[in-house]
Amino acid sequence: MPIKKRIMKSIGLEIKWAFIFIGMSLLWMLLEKLLGLHSTHIDKHMYLTNLFAIPAILLYVLALKDKKKNYYQGQMTYKQGFISGLIISLIVMVFAPLTQWITSTVITPEYFPNVIAHSLETGYFATREEAEAYFNLKNYMMQSTIWSLIMGVVTTAVVALFVRTKSKS
Repeated sequence: MPIKKRIMKSIGLEIKWAFIFIGMSLLWMLLEKLLGLHSTHIDKHMYLTNLFAIPAILLYVLALKDKKKNYYQGQMTYKQGFISGLIISLIVMVFAPLTQWITSTVITPEYFPNVIAHSLETGYFATREEAEAYFNLKNYMMQSTIWSLIMGVVTTAVVALFVRTKSKS
């Protein structure tokens, strides 16, 4: 079997789950916007956005269970699960700038002006320049890239413990 075909067969499930994760992330942003967390209820955004961890963890559980069942025939070590989750995380990380661009320019272009205004009203930032230096597309692209990898690896490390095949001692 050609190497390209072997690679695609071995990481096909990770690619599928990475794109499901990216789609879920975009839907979450749309939900936040529709709920007013990027406008009228922006004061609650910094707390409620953390609820994204619930579907994110669930998705990693489903992805690793899928890999265990359909690639490893029900027997998966911690290392195999960790590598699978790491591949998903790396793919999500590579697409994080595009995902952030779609979020910030298509789904919710009013987010940055609104959060800048809110941060100035609440005194979170003292000057508009400070707020604009933090709340901008370039900074969010960088943050989303770094944090998607960090959180993906941490989530994978924990989820792989629960999804792996336990040895019978």
